[in-house]
Amino acid sequence: MNIAYRPIGIIHTPFTDPRGMPIQPAGAVGVSGTVEVFAEYRRGLADLAGFSHIVLLYHFHRSEGFDLQVVPFLDSQLRGLFATRAPRRPNAIGLSIVRLRSVDDGVLQIENVDMLDGTPLLDIKPYVPAFDASEDIRTGWLEDSGRDVKDRKADDRFG
Repeated sequence: MNIAYRPIGIIHTPFTDPRGMPIQPAGAVGVSGTVEVFAEYRRGLADLAGFSHIVLLYHFHRSEGFDLQVVPFLDSQLRGLFATRAPRRPNAIGLSIVRLRSVDDGVLQIENVDMLDGTPLLDIKPYVPAFDASEDIRTGWLEDSGRDVKDRKADDRFG
């Protein structure tokens, strides 16, 4: 089976080098960026401005290859790839929940960006707590180390 996706836009951020950038939106609070939605998809932005947060699905365009076990940014132990958010994956798809500031003529002003400049956008979905926030959450190996996400930056381990 062959699956192909076409970008619907481009994400613009202040980050041109993976090293030193935030590893999750929680570590990028207040960092601004824009999403340029291509003209043929702009009608799909109707009604989006009423949401405070959106989910961006994108392609890790500078990621090559993958390992099924990795040492994630928030740990020093080898972990299964699918128990991490490491960017080098079999299908290099990223997901971030960002704050939506405005929608104007196909350009979304966003905050809390944790992706590289020029990242191809695959999809946008509204973040809806009633749909997306679960109760009785377990966070596995991140129970202890996940609290450090705001202070951690990317290094070259996945570059």
